Amino acid sequence: MLKIEHLTKTYGDKKAVDDLSLHIQAGEIFGFIGHNGAGKSTTLKSAVGILKFDAGTISVCGKSIVNDPVACKREMAYIPDNPDLYDFMSGIKYLNFVADIFGISADERKEKIQKYADVFELTDDLGQPISAYSHGMKQKLAVISAWLHSPKLIVMDEPFVGLDPKASHLLKEMMREHCDMGGAIFFSTHVLEVAEKLCDKVAIIKQGKLVKEGTMDEVKGDDSLEEVFLELEAE
Repeated sequence: MLKIEHLTKTYGDKKAVDDLSLHIQAGEIFGFIGHNGAGKSTTLKSAVGILKFDAGTISVCGKSIVNDPVACKREMAYIPDNPDLYDFMSGIKYLNFVADIFGISADERKEKIQKYADVFELTDDLGQPISAYSHGMKQKLAVISAWLHSPKLIVMDEPFVGLDPKASHLLKEMMREHCDMGGAIFFSTHVLEVAEKLCDKVAIIKQGKLVKEGTMDEVKGDDSLEEVFLELEAE
């Protein structure tokens, strides 16, 4: 679903990502963990075609993000750590705008918008300008927009930040359902307890380099994910 091979991205003299290779398969919730500045956001932004990188290859569903970015972006959705939405639009106008981009029919978009807005208790606020939304409401709107076109791959950077416990629980259920239906999810998080319970596989990155990767059991063994992460950070 997503193949990152020997990814390298440099800012000045610093290698933000250093020869990183990851494979995210269909059906997998894949967690990406590391301290602030470890290279997580750089990797995610490179994977979705926002950042150019210095070396390596990235492919989505067999297509190159460099050579065929539009085809790749049709197959995926991206939620950044800070949802930068169009504040001058209302919630419903923004969702219809996203639906227009992906060519979603009127009937399908109406059904999905109603479904997910009801789930996240956002229906009554869709007529309001996004500028009046709280951070949590913007995050919910970003999640709804990501699920609208039924992407095969969903990439998320710290998706649970700003969400209340109920919304976080709903998002976890949506993530599991998406992957059970053959999709894939690649997301970063600092909430290690969530990652441990939710992820099929996990990768830990430190100073741009991959230090551990595998199934949750392979990575943590008999320890908690938090213990493994702190031990690797201390080395």
